[in-house]
Amino acid sequence: MNTGAGNAGAGSEDKGQVTGPVKVDIDALVIGGGIAGLWTLARLQRSGYKSVLLESQKLGAGQTRYAQGIIHGGTKYALTGKLTASSEAVADMPARWRACYEGEGELDLTQAKLLSDAHYLWSTTSLTSRISGFFASKVMRSRSSELDKESLPSLFRHKDFKGQIYRLDEPVFDTLSVIRAIAEPCKESILPIDQSSIQHLDHQLSVRSQQGKDYLFHYKKIIFIAGEGNEFLLSRFGYDQPEMQLRPLKMVVMRGGPDKPLAHMVFAHCLGASVNPRITITSHRDLQGNIVWYMGGQLAEEGVGKTDEDLIATAKKEINELIPWLDIKHAQWGVLQINRAEIKKPGTTRPDSFSIEKHDDVITAWPTKLALAPALADALLAIIDEDRLVPDTDLSLPVWQAAEYARFPWDEDACWYPASGSDD
Repeated sequence: MNTGAGNAGAGSEDKGQVTGPVKVDIDALVIGGGIAGLWTLARLQRSGYKSVLLESQKLGAGQTRYAQGIIHGGTKYALTGKLTASSEAVADMPARWRACYEGEGELDLTQAKLLSDAHYLWSTTSLTSRISGFFASKVMRSRSSELDKESLPSLFRHKDFKGQIYRLDEPVFDTLSVIRAIAEPCKESILPIDQSSIQHLDHQLSVRSQQGKDYLFHYKKIIFIAGEGNEFLLSRFGYDQPEMQLRPLKMVVMRGGPDKPLAHMVFAHCLGASVNPRITITSHRDLQGNIVWYMGGQLAEEGVGKTDEDLIATAKKEINELIPWLDIKHAQWGVLQINRAEIKKPGTTRPDSFSIEKHDDVITAWPTKLALAPALADALLAIIDEDRLVPDTDLSLPVWQAAEYARFPWDEDACWYPASGSDD
């Protein structure tokens, strides 16, 4: 897009040439710099709408950096043996994400990092787990296949593994590399702001950049897609609807000790008696190149009611029981508390799909699941197209300070407990 200085007061923030706020006319203003917000920004711009994204933290610093990166195709939500609304909502998402990664989709994700081309269902020898695996494979026949011993992921080729493995058509992405892949082509349209400065006027939003420059955006549509931050944004506009709910998780991270690093990258759900996977493991590398296991599923759901120490003890017990041949005596552990932000609706505990609520020219959205970012962008574009907005022909924007990118939590010392020398 053209990013010349076409608006009054345009220019570099640090030149100090303008005393009043820089006025910017815009078609759509997006607030929230996670994957869903950036995906929406990119789609708006490809459709010809003059769009800007505002973010008060580093890009990806909210729920995105805590996501496991699995592009669910629905198998996880079909463990009861029948298709659910949740499973159907995400059915087409793996293909859409993969097309983008291959350079043939609606956005270019060729620069994103694919951690694994597939995720796996891992069934133990217990009857309940094997039945769950059977139903999942039958219901999701086109999306999963049972593997023979020669095709198993390396961790499960051990002689002591007695279970079953199903390969799922669900890629796993490094989420912060996705953030960067989407943001870089439109980085001139992303403004880092001071959240406390947001002031709403009639079809105008006054903000201060993190560099101390004031801007006044005159918008036609404004989209709140800031996850947990949507509640703050709604309050700034004087709205008490839609209501938001938070569903907490306590995720566990594990990496090997200095002399005993983890040797296997694992991407798998372990099935149990619950409708949720007993444990869900994805693997990542920290800044030193060490493999880090990131663990969710029922372990993380039930971990909310435990102390960090008790949750780590539970995770150790689970790993020892499910993967007894793996030596974790010198592993280092950590706990990450996460709030999943969603729309709150009477009688429901979790939305099946993304949520959108419209109030005049204010649109509030929650993706609910990482995988649904493309479908959410579709729906938001449809709303704007239906309102017959005439795109601004002047696509010029002021030049402002570039946004920074978040780091993964396992690259921060505060994430980790001191390394343990025993498995007690």
